[in-house]
Amino acid sequence: MVDMTGPTATPPERRADRADRADRAEPIRLLAIRDTPLSVDEVFAAVGHERAGGTALFVGTVRDHDGPAKGPAVTSLAYSAHPSAEAELRRVAEKIVADFPVEALAAVHRVGDLGVGDLAVIVAVACPHRGEAFDAARRLIDDLKREVPIWKHQSFADGTQEWVGACA
Repeated sequence: MVDMTGPTATPPERRADRADRADRAEPIRLLAIRDTPLSVDEVFAAVGHERAGGTALFVGTVRDHDGPAKGPAVTSLAYSAHPSAEAELRRVAEKIVADFPVEALAAVHRVGDLGVGDLAVIVAVACPHRGEAFDAARRLIDDLKREVPIWKHQSFADGTQEWVGACA
């Protein structure tokens, strides 16, 4: 028998998994943009699920440099968000849930003034298997950074400042 579904079609086992998940609780457990410190424990707890064999967690922190270490040291960041940012974050999360066998998902991003070492963003995804969790979490953070209107303003040790991605 010839497979007429094509290489990009959803495999039957994934279609069945999505149908099964449709009867369960909402997989998007926590989405927020906050001006208060973030908690890895809160995000990890939000994605706990008995059907998940793999949970991938990503934590983005403020680092002391931007790009090549030759430039001046970063001393702080200030994040700001458009009023539509939470709605856009939900849209991104819903796409991840539609594209991967997600049992539970959480994403939080900080706004306001942050220092070196502060947590800026945390995402976590729980899936039946580790590979799916890794893939879904990578796509979640990449899409969040690319599509959610949150902007970063950097301050440097030499007194200069810049908006990151303002010329992109």
